[in-house]
Formats: sequence, C-alpha cells, structure tokens
Amino acid sequence: MTKLIDFLELVIFRHRGWVIALFALFTGYLLLQATNLRLDAAFTKNIPLNHSYMKTYMEHQKNFGGANSILVSVCDRDSDIFNETFFNRLKEVHDQLFFIPGVDRSQVKSLYSASTRFTEVVEEGFSGGPVIPADFSASDPRGLDLVSQNISKAGIVGRMVSDDFQCAMVNAQLLELDPQTGEQLDTLAFAADLEEQLRGQYEDDEISIHIIGFAKMVGDVADGAKDVLLFFAVAIAITAVMVYFFCKSLLLTVLPLACSIIAVIWQMGLVTLLGFGLDPMSILVPFLVFAIGVSHGVQMINSVGKQVVMGHSAKSGAQMAFRTLLIPGGVALLSDTVGFMTLLVIDIGIIRELAITASLGVAVIILTNLILLPVLMSYVKLGDKYKAKFANKEKRSDHFWETISKCSSPNVAKVILVLVALLFAYGWYQSSQMKIGDLHAGAPALHEDSRYNQDTFLITDKYAISVDYLSVLVETTASACTSHQIMSDIDEFQWKMENVPGVQSTVSLASVAKLINAGYNEGNPKWRVLPRNQQTMVQAISRVDTSSGLLNGDCSVMPVILFMDDHKAETINRVVDAVKEYRQQYEREDLQFKLASGPVGVMAATNEAVKAAQNPMMAYVFGAVILLCLLSFRSLRATLSVVIPLYVVSVLAQALMTKLQIGLTVSTLPVIALGVGIGVDYGIYILSTMSQKLKSGMPVRQAYFDALKERGSAVLFTGITLAIGVSTWVFSSLKFQMDMGILLTFMFVVNMLGAIVVLPALASVFWYKQNSDKKVRK
Repeated sequence: MTKLIDFLELVIFRHRGWVIALFALFTGYLLLQATNLRLDAAFTKNIPLNHSYMKTYMEHQKNFGGANSILVSVCDRDSDIFNETFFNRLKEVHDQLFFIPGVDRSQVKSLYSASTRFTEVVEEGFSGGPVIPADFSASDPRGLDLVSQNISKAGIVGRMVSDDFQCAMVNAQLLELDPQTGEQLDTLAFAADLEEQLRGQYEDDEISIHIIGFAKMVGDVADGAKDVLLFFAVAIAITAVMVYFFCKSLLLTVLPLACSIIAVIWQMGLVTLLGFGLDPMSILVPFLVFAIGVSHGVQMINSVGKQVVMGHSAKSGAQMAFRTLLIPGGVALLSDTVGFMTLLVIDIGIIRELAITASLGVAVIILTNLILLPVLMSYVKLGDKYKAKFANKEKRSDHFWETISKCSSPNVAKVILVLVALLFAYGWYQSSQMKIGDLHAGAPALHEDSRYNQDTFLITDKYAISVDYLSVLVETTASACTSHQIMSDIDEFQWKMENVPGVQSTVSLASVAKLINAGYNEGNPKWRVLPRNQQTMVQAISRVDTSSGLLNGDCSVMPVILFMDDHKAETINRVVDAVKEYRQQYEREDLQFKLASGPVGVMAATNEAVKAAQNPMMAYVFGAVILLCLLSFRSLRATLSVVIPLYVVSVLAQALMTKLQIGLTVSTLPVIALGVGIGVDYGIYILSTMSQKLKSGMPVRQAYFDALKERGSAVLFTGITLAIGVSTWVFSSLKFQMDMGILLTFMFVVNMLGAIVVLPALASVFWYKQNSDKKVRK
C-alpha cells in the first residue's frame, strides 16, 4: 500500500498541470452531458415489479386497468349539480380529459360515457339506457329532471356522483406508453397537462375541479422538488460562510466548494450517460454529494494548513496531506459508496436508481477531493498572516480538546457507556414499534394542507369510493360466472371483506348479479340473491359488460374491488391479512383469490418489499463498513470502536421515526443507509490517526488527544455544517423531504457525537492496558 501511495504521489504531483487539465476537460464534457438531464417519474419505477402482487397486477392490467388512474371531481360551489352551467362544464372536462395524450380513451368514464347506463324494472320487464340520453340539453329543466331520475336508477350515487349531489366524477386509466411518441409516458408532462387543461381552463367562481391519482401526485411532488434548487443554493451559502470562518481564507473557502461542485457536475453527467433521469427522490442526491465532498475537502485543507504551520511549503504540505488522507478518506468514501450500493437489494426502480446515482457521486469525490483538491492547494501561497491565525486557532483549541479527551479516561468512559447502553435499550424498544408504510391519510410525500391532499380529502368525504382501492383478482375457469358455487364463494368472500374495518365499500360481479336478479323479479329485495339455475344466472350476468371492469372476456377472471377509508399502514395490513385469511376458506384448484391490483395493491406490495429489504440492507451496510474497517485498520478492536456507535445511532434514528410518526417507506428507508454511510466518516478519520499511536504503545487518552488536535476541528465542523445544511429541509413543501431532513440532521449530529464521545470510551475499554490518568502532553 505504501508503494502504491508513493507511486500515485509521484505521478500526480510531478504532473500537476496535466492533472488539472484532465479534470477541466472531463468537467467540461460532463457539464455538457448534465444539461441533457431530465426529470423522470415513470409509474413502473415506483413499484416492485418482481413482487407476486405486481406480477398479478401486470398480468391482468390490460383487462382491468391498473393502479395508474386519474379521478377528476367536478363540483358546484354553491348548489347541486342539476343546472346548465354544471353539466356543460362536466361535458367539457370529460371531452378534454379524453383527448389528453396518455389517457386510455376506452377507460374514460363519467355521466357522459355511453357505458354509464341505468336499468329499471317496468311492467314489460326491463327498461334502461344511457344515464344522459343522446338528445339531452342542459338548458332544458325536464332534461335535468330526467337525468336526476336516471342517476338514482343507475345506482351510481357515491361512485360517479357525490353523496350530496354537489359533485360528479370523471375517471380514466393511463397508458404506459405515450401514443404520440411511442415512448414511456412522461408522467410529469401529463400532470402539467392536467393542471393546465382541466383546472386552468374550467375552474372558476362557480365550478371547482379536484384531481387525484398517481400521475397528479408525482407532478405535485416534482413541483415541490424544484425547491431543492433553492435549498441547494442556501446550503452552498451556509457552507461557504462556515468554511470561511473555519479556515479564515477566501481562497481556501473557494477550493473545497469548487471541488465539491465539480463532483456534483460529474455525478449528474455520468447519470445522464447511463440513461437515467432524476426523479423527485433522487433529486436530493446532488445536495448530499456536495455535502459529503465539502466534509472531506475540509479535512484536506485542515491537514495542509497544519503542515504549512509546521514549516512545509504549500506543495510539500499538500503532498503530505495527500499521503495522510488518501487511505482513511478513501476507506470512508468507499464505505459510503458500498453503503449506498446496498440499496440495490430493494427491488424498486426508484430506490435502485437512487443507489446508483448516490454511489456514482460519492465515488467521484475520491477523485475530486482526494486528488484534485490537494493538487490545487499545492499552488496556494499561504503567508505568515495565515500561519499566525492558524497557529493561534490551534493553540486556543488545545484546552477544549484536553477536556474532550477525558471521555477516554476509564471512569468517565464507564459513565458514557452505561448511558449509551440505556439509550440503546430505549431505542431498541421504540424501534420495535416502528410501522412500515404510510401513517397518515393522503399522499405521504406532500403536506396535509397541500392542494393534492385537500382534493383527496374532499373526494374521500363526498364519495363512497376513492383512489384508495384494492382489487382481489379471482382466477378461475372459463365461464365460471355461470356457476352458482363459484359465484357464491366470491359473494361470501366479498361480504366478509366488506365487514373488515377500514373497508368503505365493495363491488364485484356477484354483488351486481344479485341486484340484476332482483330486477328481473319486480325489484323485490327478497330476490337479491344469486340464482341457482344456470340459465337464470346467465340472464343475471348478461347485462354486465366487460367495460365495467368486473369480468374479462371469457369470465375466467373476476375482481373483487375493495374501496378503503385510507392507505395508512395499519389499514393496508389489516385488509391484506384479512384477504389472506378468508381466501383459504374458498381457494381450490379451480378458484384462486390473487393479490393484488389497484393503488392500494401497489402500496401493499411496496410495503412488503420495504419490510423484506430492511434487515438485509442493514446487514449489508454494516457488513461492508466492518469489512472495509478491518482491511484498513487490521484490528477488530478498532473496527468495533467505529461500528458500535454507528449501530446505536441507527437504532436511535428508527426510535425517532416511531416518536415522530414517520413510517418506514420508500423515501425514509434509504435515509438509514445514507446516515450510516456518511456517519462512518467521522470515526474513520479520528481512529485512523489514533490507531497508529495506540500501536506504538501510547496511552489511550494521549492518543485520542493527538487525534483530536489533528482531526477534531474538521470532524466537528463537518458534522455541524452537514446538519445545518439538511436542517433547512424542514421548510420544504414536500413532507418526505422534511422527514428526510429531520432524520439526516439527527444522524449527522449524533454520529458526530458518537465519534467524539462514544468512540474514545470504547477505546478505553478495548485498550484497557494502555489506560492512563496522566494529563495529556499538549
């Protein structure tokens, strides 16, 4: 390893001009590539495609639509819907939605759809037709009265018309591919079209428009994610001020910031070359790359400053800093990279792209901050004035480090470790109660008072359905809907599910067939049963078209649709567990109840994927950190001194999630890996200096004091700077970014404290033979 470092030092610093020229060339090229970076939020990236639920979903998506649907509620602000203005506006919204590219036109439904029909029992038998007849005129009071009667006959109150008759629904399924381009549907552009062409054109003082669905939610999240640029600018400003106060030099402030920005440019350019885009979640990664880059850059300028104060030239000081920090810095950054790569175990596209994006960014920092930065600093002229300021700062900090070094004295260490053990026990208990999934109604990525969530709450309140529904797909034999036994089993299953808390209403072919059978018998409620005679059963289901979404072409698949109160984790778990329990009573070779389709089916699959990946991800993260620390320090004691504080902090972070009611979701699960990956840097930098001195037989407290003098200022600075940077996220318009900000702030600060306080206490125990109560030599 020493020979390799010697070789790299010789090549890099002998050809400094070429090194800078190569970095400039690659930066220009990758900056050009980064200009082509686009936002990408495809629906399929957000679901675990290999999960059994999603395989069922994809298999039957063509016949029954998917979870990627849009609900548009058109509401009269002052009265009911039966007026000319409302119906004209409803027709305009229906037609406009029909022609927006990306909408499956065969799946657009509203009162104006030809498939929206009513059926009634008359003396001659059945009578029926479209709810809105072809000759309907909204200006004719008699026509409005007729439509009012037809709506009641159609049984669509609560589904297509609100319970208070103040709103009516237009809903549609979306295509996976844009019919105009043949490429993946641009979800963000589609969301913008919805806002501009529906709400923008048709909402006014009389009529309000409310839109919910995956595409609209992602569009609103992307709009909120644009604030990240503001937070990025704020973070740069805050970091610049703090770096200046740390090094007291404008030039030394600019260099680490510039190298970190170059790392961000490289990361974004490489992501573009790989064909990836930035989704609303990975758009936060450039900030993390910048923050990590600055933390390692500060270590470099701090090390060069110390060498210069000791009498070395800027070039020799930069070379010494390069030699000193290449191994610990490289190990820390490799730990970060491998930690992020462990996110690949989560079989969800959006997280896998986050893992690749973050790993690329951190790997690039090895080049920009451990190679380019010391080369640039070798040209810096640090005068006597700077040397005097730096020396005075070091002298003033000696007393502070002497106080902190007491953490490694045996008596103080025992107290610290007892307190840590108590905190760990409390954190373990709290973390065991952490919920997987969303804990609040509405879109969890957005605040409760956001426009999207307010629309969600209105639709949930006014209708008996919502976008929160789960479809249990009943797979059986062809023409099974004419079998009384099979239809009866489906009906009983549906009835049991309808009585599960959290299920608002249900519908299936069996429940509709009972209504039709009653209609054939003068509407008598006593006949609202499934007929045992096969011919009568055929008569009952013949009026249900495949466009209803209740059966496929040969009647071999019939969904049972469960409309739910919300998509909270406990609600989804309760309903899914009930499905798994009740279906065991009915399943046989020719009858299978398959989970799941619908938005809640996607959420259930995602929650299960997150739960399944949680423990393996943590095992891989810590396994990678342990392996790299063992290779670097060649000491089990040193490795445990770094890893134990990290593990305690990760458990405490999960406890914090429980206390703040933050569920473990696609957006919060990566935070634990990110926190561990970045948090390991503090311990590695301190222990890399400390372990060499311990190997030479130096007392633990003296070794720790010397390590603090060399690395402590930079560790404290980076921990505080990183925490302040991400703490600004609490002001984000995105709730998931706010949650990530809170958790990352906690992990940055507490991991830094773990390295400063807990690590030396552990070292006091592991190197107990080298304990000494003597005062440190300054």
